Amino acid sequence: MKRPTARDVAQLAGVSRAAVSFVFSGRAEGNLSARTQQRIKEAADTLGYRPDEVARSLRARRTGVIGMLSDSIATSPFAGRMVLGAMEAARARGHQVLLMESGSDSAAEAEAVAELRARRVDGFVYAAMELNATDVPEGLDPARTVLANCLPRKESSYAAVVADERAGGRGAVDVLLAAGHRDIALVGGPEGNIAADDRALGFADGLRVAGVPVRARRRLRAGWQIDEGYAAALRLLDVTKPPTAVVCANDRVATGVLLAAARLGISVPERLSVVGYDDQDQMAAHLVPALTTVALPHHAMGAAAVNTLLDAVESGGPVPAGHVRRLECPVVARASVVAPADA
Repeated sequence: MKRPTARDVAQLAGVSRAAVSFVFSGRAEGNLSARTQQRIKEAADTLGYRPDEVARSLRARRTGVIGMLSDSIATSPFAGRMVLGAMEAARARGHQVLLMESGSDSAAEAEAVAELRARRVDGFVYAAMELNATDVPEGLDPARTVLANCLPRKESSYAAVVADERAGGRGAVDVLLAAGHRDIALVGGPEGNIAADDRALGFADGLRVAGVPVRARRRLRAGWQIDEGYAAALRLLDVTKPPTAVVCANDRVATGVLLAAARLGISVPERLSVVGYDDQDQMAAHLVPALTTVALPHHAMGAAAVNTLLDAVESGGPVPAGHVRRLECPVVARASVVAPADA
């Protein structure tokens, strides 16, 4: 059987060919009544009509595909959330995502950019799986590129979507302050790392606003791993009067703090409340006690980066030059935070 055409739909619905085009190009509002739109859709359903997406993309000079290039999808525990957010947002707007990984190799990255450009994708999302300052690869036009979970190393016109790490650090402190804690320590991430530095600033912000002294001896900077959290926590807790609560660089560091507390006979949360960061899958919710933590919005970052890009593609204008959007990092309350024992 011959494939039904827009002309066939127009004839069955008793409307013009242009009216059918309005409905299937998303331009019907303001041009056609709701009743006419419904009649056209019913006629299309009756005939089994579907618009020719290839012809449409050629007319619009679009392919309906977004190129997503990342540094380390395979090795990151958070990659799936960001990629899923990007794919779902793209699909909701009639696009697909073509995903490529560079493995943080500059030659592979250049090849990936060339491949995506050869496929004439409608734009690019350049994603990092850990917040960092990055050298954006050559060939990614700022007018059609959005960075996700990374910032350009140099001031530039690239737009970016990142987590609001400083506000997240503040949220970790606030949940402890709300429980009644005033002697709160930090086992932070490595100095010079954007995320670790911002989380530490947020920690200081929270205490300062609450009028609680920020004591140097209660602020340690370690790393991101369990053993680093463990070693730092031994120094912090094996004293005459340890803190009643600890904010940790991430959930792995928090795991190290829990192990150190167990070795020292300090019960959690009865004598020590602990807050992590990341809400890492298969970890935070499964620790004993289950870990109160700050969630990173990886899914939302992927979706927001795609939507920012497609807003520009569909409007015909450029991506907003240099705009950085910071997304909320919500606190996920679990069992590792209670009121201090002396409250």
